[in-house]
Amino acid sequence: MKAGFVSLGCSKNLVDTEMMLGILRDHGIEITPDPSEADILIVNTCAFIKSAKEESITTILNMAEYKESGRCRSLIIAGCLGQRYKQELLDEMPEADAIIGTGAWNRIMEAVEETLKGHRVVIAGEDELLYDEHTPRITTTPSYTAYVKIAEGCNNRCAFCAIPYIRGKYRSRKIEDIRDEVANLAAKGVKEIVLIAQDSTEYGRDIYGEPCLAKLLRELCKVDDVRWIRTLYSYPTYFDDELIETIAKEPKLVKYVDIPMQHAHDEVLRRMHRPDTQASMRALIQKLRERIPGVTIRSTFMVGFPGETDAQYQTLRNFLEEMRLDKVGVFTYSREEGTPAYDMPHQVPEDVMQERYHDLMSVQCKISEELNQELEGRELDVLVEGRDEEQQNIAVGRSYREAPDVDGQVYIEGDTDSQPGDIVRVKVLQGFTYDVVGERVDKE
Repeated sequence: MKAGFVSLGCSKNLVDTEMMLGILRDHGIEITPDPSEADILIVNTCAFIKSAKEESITTILNMAEYKESGRCRSLIIAGCLGQRYKQELLDEMPEADAIIGTGAWNRIMEAVEETLKGHRVVIAGEDELLYDEHTPRITTTPSYTAYVKIAEGCNNRCAFCAIPYIRGKYRSRKIEDIRDEVANLAAKGVKEIVLIAQDSTEYGRDIYGEPCLAKLLRELCKVDDVRWIRTLYSYPTYFDDELIETIAKEPKLVKYVDIPMQHAHDEVLRRMHRPDTQASMRALIQKLRERIPGVTIRSTFMVGFPGETDAQYQTLRNFLEEMRLDKVGVFTYSREEGTPAYDMPHQVPEDVMQERYHDLMSVQCKISEELNQELEGRELDVLVEGRDEEQQNIAVGRSYREAPDVDGQVYIEGDTDSQPGDIVRVKVLQGFTYDVVGERVDKE
């Protein structure tokens, strides 16, 4: 029996996929990358915004074709789309044989067994599920990098976001459990650990009574063989002095912070149900830059939130021009049913949102290029990931300034020796909008 997987959406979803892969493997099912060979096809879906849902539906329909052209006997929809729409999805998609939600990935074998008997089932599960170090897992990332989910769910109730309704309340894993998992990954050769949660700075509040991300990071830095520890999705509200000092002092913690700010106009932030203000975010950015020399700051911003005026957008634009953040993702508002923003008045027309999106991206592209050009002449440690497809004498990797999958890359000219997973010293020669080009000056 063979199973094929397609994992869509964020890295948090990818970890769920890896757990399901491990469970199937432990039950004797072979994993195949070729969907035409799979008896079971599983699509782990995303339902965060409209475009993600559309991609999920398209992928499901594409996989359904293998019921005719391949060996597929069971098509299972997993993940956020299944959790959000449950029976409705099964009723409207006759191609699907089972729906399994985010709170039930550990019951993937139950879904497989029922569908192979000819039953169509919905297994949504409860919003209490957490994996631990003993959960079977097949990592799908390169051997030198792995994601570690430190918590599940979200207690924030941002007006535009459906995640709390899909993944439930915030649930932290214990520090000891996370440390054991990281130690196991390091023993297998993983050099870069990427910690993820819906809100990393909230970590520990539910089980320890206070945010404990700094404490967790200090414990993980004690793990031998781990070279880099990176944390993503750190909301600004609980980014406190202890956390800043920990990042500044611990050599294994890459000097990279990912802080979703969403907007810079106080009234828009209030309507978004965000607790931060422009003043508080400015103060945080200033503090990060003062206390963590060379820190790279990444953030995400939304344009077109209901009621956003031209003047409020201009405030956001001015904020980006002045703050000169290293990395920025820009998104247009997506109207999601069940969220408070869905019924808000003054929904912004699509063409206005697109105009603001492209304008803001043009602002940030200019800033990013200038900041990368300022790196010229500087030396950076680079984690090599492979070679340029067209020129084999150019190695490609990432420095501390680039997170996997979301940021640019470092191109190392004339490097024919380094292998994926090597960490080499590179001198930056040229900076471009997203990427930089350099040459190796030392090796690991």
